[in-house]
Amino acid sequence: MTLRSEIVEAARRMTSLGLNRGSSGNISARDGEGMLITPSGIPSEEMDETQIVAMAVDGSWEGGHRPSSEWRFHRDILAARPETHAVVHAHPVYATALAAHGRGIGAFHYMVAAAGGVDIRCAPYATFGTQALSDHVLSALEDRSACLMAHHGMIACGADLASALALAVEVEGLAAQYIAASTLGPPPELSEEEMARVLEKFQAGYGYASGLEAEIEPSA
Repeated sequence: MTLRSEIVEAARRMTSLGLNRGSSGNISARDGEGMLITPSGIPSEEMDETQIVAMAVDGSWEGGHRPSSEWRFHRDILAARPETHAVVHAHPVYATALAAHGRGIGAFHYMVAAAGGVDIRCAPYATFGTQALSDHVLSALEDRSACLMAHHGMIACGADLASALALAVEVEGLAAQYIAASTLGPPPELSEEEMARVLEKFQAGYGYASGLEAEIEPSA
């Protein structure tokens, strides 16, 4: 399967997993010195690999389709983080509900560490597609692999498309759990010491990547 085909498959999986609807959300993957990114305004079920857009670091692109309007933060994340090779942006219900209040996700559950730190931050609001939004996102992603975006949605990054999509699924699940727990009052949080132990285990690869990737295996 080509990288373009993998991007199309990932976009369709985002829809089937309930992370996106219609033409919302977007996906990019590193491709040499540039990137491949989903096109603007095309629903995932109508998308094919010929519509995936090749973009250079200067923002120029090839082909007859416009890139996603959010190409700036995709480009900037990939440029700033050589270990990252895929970026997923989605508008899932629960993560977006928290983001509408400008709220991130604290250490109410140890799996918050899956995003690389003791919490999942929420980037301040800026108009979609702007450099200001990209700057906010890069700040929220410092030492993290996922963030929420105020009044907008969420972003997850990974070494490949499977890990980025798996993390997006996990973040949405955490957001749903956090909202449910909040109905009983502010959720208690784990201590910094415990989160440090959890992060150490995750950094060693203990029981994380394989389990999440199994959740998003393509349907037969």
